[in-house]
Amino acid sequence: MKQTFLLITLLCSLLATNAQKGPQISVSDSHRSGYFPLVHKSNAAVIVVEPPASRVVQIAAAALQKDIQTITGQLPAIQQELPSNTSLAVIIGTIGQSSLIDQLAQQNKVSTVGIAGQWETFSVSVVDKPLPPLQQALVIIGSDARGTAFGVFEFCRMMGVSPWSWWADVHPERRQSLYVTRGSSVQGPPSVQYRGIFINDEDWGLQPWAARHLDKDVKDIGPRTYEKVFELLLRLKANYIWPGMHPCTKAFYYYPENPKLAKDYSIVVGSSHCEPMLRNNVFEWSENFEHEYGKKPGEWRYDLNKNEIYHYWEDRVKQSAGNPSTYTVGMRGIHDGHMPGPNSIPEKVKLLEQIITDQRHLLSTSLQQSIEKVPQIFCPYKEVLTIYRNNMQLPEDITIVWADDNHGYLRQLSGAREQQRNGGSGVYYHLSYWGKPEDYLWLSTISPSLISYEMNRAYDHGAKKLWVFNVGDIKPAEMEISFAMDLAWNVGKWQPNDAYTYDYHWARETFGRRQAIEVATLKSEYYLLANAGKPEHLDRIAFTDAQLDKRVDDYRQLQWKAKDLYKRIPPRLKDAYYQLILYPIAASAQMNRKILLARKSLALAAAGKDSALYYAAEAQAAFENIKALTAVYNDSISGGKWKDMMSWHPRDLPVFNMPRVATQAMIDSAKHKGPAAVATTPSKAYTFPATSYDYHKVRGVAAVIGLGLNRAGVTRVTRAPQFDTSFTNQPFTIYQFKLTPGSHTIKVKCVPTQSVNGSGKLRYAIAINDEKPQIVNLHAEADAQPWDQNVLRGYSLGKTTHTVSATGYSTLKIYLLDEGIILSEVEIE
Repeated sequence: MKQTFLLITLLCSLLATNAQKGPQISVSDSHRSGYFPLVHKSNAAVIVVEPPASRVVQIAAAALQKDIQTITGQLPAIQQELPSNTSLAVIIGTIGQSSLIDQLAQQNKVSTVGIAGQWETFSVSVVDKPLPPLQQALVIIGSDARGTAFGVFEFCRMMGVSPWSWWADVHPERRQSLYVTRGSSVQGPPSVQYRGIFINDEDWGLQPWAARHLDKDVKDIGPRTYEKVFELLLRLKANYIWPGMHPCTKAFYYYPENPKLAKDYSIVVGSSHCEPMLRNNVFEWSENFEHEYGKKPGEWRYDLNKNEIYHYWEDRVKQSAGNPSTYTVGMRGIHDGHMPGPNSIPEKVKLLEQIITDQRHLLSTSLQQSIEKVPQIFCPYKEVLTIYRNNMQLPEDITIVWADDNHGYLRQLSGAREQQRNGGSGVYYHLSYWGKPEDYLWLSTISPSLISYEMNRAYDHGAKKLWVFNVGDIKPAEMEISFAMDLAWNVGKWQPNDAYTYDYHWARETFGRRQAIEVATLKSEYYLLANAGKPEHLDRIAFTDAQLDKRVDDYRQLQWKAKDLYKRIPPRLKDAYYQLILYPIAASAQMNRKILLARKSLALAAAGKDSALYYAAEAQAAFENIKALTAVYNDSISGGKWKDMMSWHPRDLPVFNMPRVATQAMIDSAKHKGPAAVATTPSKAYTFPATSYDYHKVRGVAAVIGLGLNRAGVTRVTRAPQFDTSFTNQPFTIYQFKLTPGSHTIKVKCVPTQSVNGSGKLRYAIAINDEKPQIVNLHAEADAQPWDQNVLRGYSLGKTTHTVSATGYSTLKIYLLDEGIILSEVEIE
């Protein structure tokens, strides 16, 4: 099965590459006639950036210069006009802002069709005899300044420079020469207008690391850190950020250089769901207000303290004028809590509507713009969704940013009426989280398949304006961030059916063709095992004895393969491999051994088994291994560059402690009392993956690799038709097997998605043979039972009882009644 998966992955990747239209440029270290010699015989082509180029274009050109030097050892010159002493140049410019680019377009040396007037679109092309005295040029054109910068950084990727070259030490391969093939590559406009990250829960990684190593002067996440973050975003073709805002971090605007850098890098700055008007309340209201205003703040209640809060917001809006920004409207608690004020929902609706009305007046007058031209977002997060659902009136030009349930499953999306709103909609999605029912701040385990499935649902419902991903400390979510940004750039390239191939795409770009298949397989297995329980959640999940043993063994094999591949990774990439592959896999494996073998040791001790001590010792060793692995991450790799970045126990939650294990006293006590009888009757349950249906008899369904508990889940391929009790138009799967006559219980495990249309319905219908189908609704509202159990164990559960009257083969049919339902596994008793 694994070999088949790898062949399919490779084939899909090659087909995707060959499907591109026209000759696409690439970078080679071998010269052929017509190739542009970027670096040839120790000479590098000059880089031309004509004034008055935007600062972000200058930054990108300087990065290109440095990347060329890193690869070849040659440092190209950067100048503002065409060289007179050479026939080769790299010309970088923006349409309408560069006379050189405009001349090339006017003389039909380059085409701006599909570029001019677009958002963040660019082309990279080799042009013969562009302008005297040049004989050949590499020309990078952008529709706007940010598009030009994206074109430059995309070319850096073509040269072999990973976006993670600094953030994960993915050092490019050294080459003596660089040649650019003939042709032209055009990219854009992006699928999603604003695409970026939210730095959050940074207390145990990014903040202490930045304070001790990068921003030592301010001992905080400051300008030097954000400079690196902003470059990363540009290399990922991202343009948006919600800055860090936890109590350990001072407000983004507290350091004047931060917003200046954001403007230079053309990064749009917003703020999270609990930070209206770009104000970081945790620091600026609770801690720094007295320093800023010379008095203590009043109560954080708009109904009682309107003037003070309004003035506080107004000052930040005026300060932000001229900087690319979005403004979060509405109000919540000071830090991720309920909005203080009235208790009843109708009163909350009325107050929130008044707050937004006042905020819009503030924005319009302070920025001296028509309010419709000011980018505003409203995020109905947690309890705010309940307020919004109670007929709250929201102005049409505000972008609704829908939130997931904090665990990767969307709660609501725009209906038909909302999709007509001028402001459109977006998504706030979690790759990291602190909160109920349990955190996952340590490792990053949400797969590209799930991200693609949910974000494509959002896109299909019109969420095209803004996508922002909670990425925690950035590390160790490098691959997941890459996928999120690549998906937001071109959503059509990474549809749910194709998302599983991203493992190979990313592995090849990061580690090269030779190791790509092995790395992709490791990532695939890593995600699959985490689908049934994240490392941070293991103490809350029940496994059968068979599941426990298999899980421990699967992780053991996965860690062994990861360690074996490490030996064959090129020396320049070993540090990157440890961060991106080996540490997450090995740490996950040891966490599973620690929790599950401790649990096994107690069960054996209760039965009076001496082998309990072996498993107790193995669990203890696993606990020590986690600490040792983390010490290597912090102290050894990359010369100690990442010291203080990785914590193996964020928030010191119980799951990170050494659990209770068997002792000799427990075993002796059980032997003295007489161990409890252990049931030996094997389970009669028959379990099979939902994908094992009869492919010739199903209707309207497809398997999506990477979803669920068994390598793939089964979902609808079309939107739900109007429901009818005859089920004649409903998609279904069908299975056949032998059952004995009598009563049978059927459990259907599904990926714990939610209904996103506000109906509260996420249903399947199930029938054996000719019986009437039974309808089961699996929708569970966030923060309510059984949602918490569902997101921890990785599935929602439906249970029905059926009667079989005759011996022989029975036919089981499962109808998928609502959009978003994903079958994972079926169990029959």
